[in-house]
Amino acid sequence: MPERVDLTPAAADLLRRLVSAHGPVMFHQSGGCCDGSAPMCYPAGEFRVGSRDVHLGDLTVEGIDAVPVWMSGPQFEYWRHTHLTIDVVPGRGSGFSLEAPEGVRFLIRSRLFSDEESAALNG
Repeated sequence: MPERVDLTPAAADLLRRLVSAHGPVMFHQSGGCCDGSAPMCYPAGEFRVGSRDVHLGDLTVEGIDAVPVWMSGPQFEYWRHTHLTIDVVPGRGSGFSLEAPEGVRFLIRSRLFSDEESAALNG
């Protein structure tokens, strides 16, 4: 089964540092404007997942517990045909996301699923 979400090595390194400082974390992608369109990293349990939110999967990073990734239901309808990769770049992110004080921000990179991947996911 194809994965819906992954992360770059740079994002994995940052995630390890954030978990070391804050404990278990999770991601949520709301699809709002501005900073709301970026994946937000929160301490686990600090963000309430809604009944319409979609669990995209759990990121596995060596040395830390699985990190769940959620997306708002309406946003998922736009992105359901894409594989998402969480990356990190220099710049100021949202004040609510854990990486904000680090001088970097998480962002999403995407690619369309292949026909085979789509068939397996929608199967």
